[in-house]
Amino acid sequence: MAGAGPSRHAAPPAPEPAFSCFVTGTDTGVGKSLVASALLWRQAAQGRRVVGMKPVAAGAQWRDGAWHNEDVDLLAAAGSVAATADQICPYLLERPLAPHIAAALAGVALSAEVLLRAYRRLGERAEAVVVEGVGGFRVPLAAGFDTADLAAQLGLPVVLVVGMRLGCLNHAALTAEAIAARGLRLAGWVANHIDPQMAEPERNRAALAQLLPAPCLGVLPWLAPAAPAAAASWLDLRGLAS
Repeated sequence: MAGAGPSRHAAPPAPEPAFSCFVTGTDTGVGKSLVASALLWRQAAQGRRVVGMKPVAAGAQWRDGAWHNEDVDLLAAAGSVAATADQICPYLLERPLAPHIAAALAGVALSAEVLLRAYRRLGERAEAVVVEGVGGFRVPLAAGFDTADLAAQLGLPVVLVVGMRLGCLNHAALTAEAIAARGLRLAGWVANHIDPQMAEPERNRAALAQLLPAPCLGVLPWLAPAAPAAAASWLDLRGLAS
């Protein structure tokens, strides 16, 4: 009798575990919000209670009786835990400037204590919190306090979004070194093709795989529109378990 083949009733693969992380990028405008929202969307689709956090956002528009920021709105829509804009983003600043400059012009003092307290409150309501940083990894927030300091105080594993364009190899390597210098674990990186005309993208991705001491969690093509659900389909989070 021939050996039996795979069972028709084989159990489906186990769902991915809830995963809290700090999402940073090689620069501003590289797709951190897209990747952070895709991570939320992916976990929410599996029935997880997840919520996003944008500690500081600079650049807001008054609409429908409230201040809105595109990144904050994207995170709010992707999560599965109801949270208000001020819970997701404790500091929403009107002017699209470096956060410490926008805060100074608004007469606001950015406080690490406020941010950490907001994170803990979100964590009490969710299985996972995806925190999106501001700009690159070392953007100043206040005197002697930057986003790297915030990431270190949160103590979360870091996901690095690499904006695929000329110069990304240097930016990615420097960011990985800065993450390690803070005693944080680089859990993985995502290549996001923000420049559809970039020359030799495959060779650059191969170089990144050699430079970065973490698995690649996905390669996002040029997406138009850049929707979290579409981006989530390009992620492979199995490497996070290693």
